Amino acid sequence: MAHQLITLADLQQFKIELIAELTRLLTSHAPEPPKQWLKSYEVRKIMGISRGTLQTLRTNGTLKATKIGGLMFYAADDISKLMQGPNNQDKR
Repeated sequence: MAHQLITLADLQQFKIELIAELTRLLTSHAPEPPKQWLKSYEVRKIMGISRGTLQTLRTNGTLKATKIGGLMFYAADDISKLMQGPNNQDKR
């Protein structure tokens, strides 16, 4: 069995390399910030509703939407408030 001698310099170099690798891994796997605006298909998926239901929510004013270039966008905050129910929404 061969013996290896590990010096203090070896340990310091290992520490530097380990910290660099951990930093790289943590920054490459950082979660994306939450979206501010959602497309129709994202809203339907989150809420588990059909296209017709989403249109009804939009038409009756329950959910505001902004149309940009033929696509409908919804504020993520509005979706959260709607899903929390009427008891947790601001009184208007």
